[in-house]
Amino acid sequence: MLRIVAQIPLVLLVGVAAAGAEEFDPTSLDLAALIECRADVPAYNGLAFWLSGEAGAAEKLGWKEVPAGNPFLPATVRVFGYETASIVFTATGPLAALDGVSAPDLARELGISPEVATPEKFLGEKIVVESSEEADGMTFSTRIGLNVSTVDSHPGKVLAGCSYALDVN
Repeated sequence: MLRIVAQIPLVLLVGVAAAGAEEFDPTSLDLAALIECRADVPAYNGLAFWLSGEAGAAEKLGWKEVPAGNPFLPATVRVFGYETASIVFTATGPLAALDGVSAPDLARELGISPEVATPEKFLGEKIVVESSEEADGMTFSTRIGLNVSTVDSHPGKVLAGCSYALDVN
């Protein structure tokens, strides 16, 4: 979800989380935009806070959680030119679990250079947005990255999606 690295009072963070959850409208969800990095950090945080704070949130979206703790969708979503009915949430964003494409091929299509590229593991990231702003004596750093990877928990799948991070110092 939201990665905060700072000395911010817990009360402030709880207030931010509550505000994000209250402002999120599940009917406005554009999952493909979140996965493809066409959304911003507040859009992702609104969903993340709502999912973690709203009782039965996944079910309200028609999602079914699987034993690994990540949802299947009631219908397919088209991302990066491929369809999937399964998404994975990391600590910082949603990833599509894709079949029918290799991680190196998809990374090449998306302009992502691999950081790790072995037969057992692939990991690549391309920074889409990186910025910092100063306000009220604090620095707010935004980082949005497009990721392609393989993981042992989803054999045969390529995970592709976006990570959203806001660091406050």
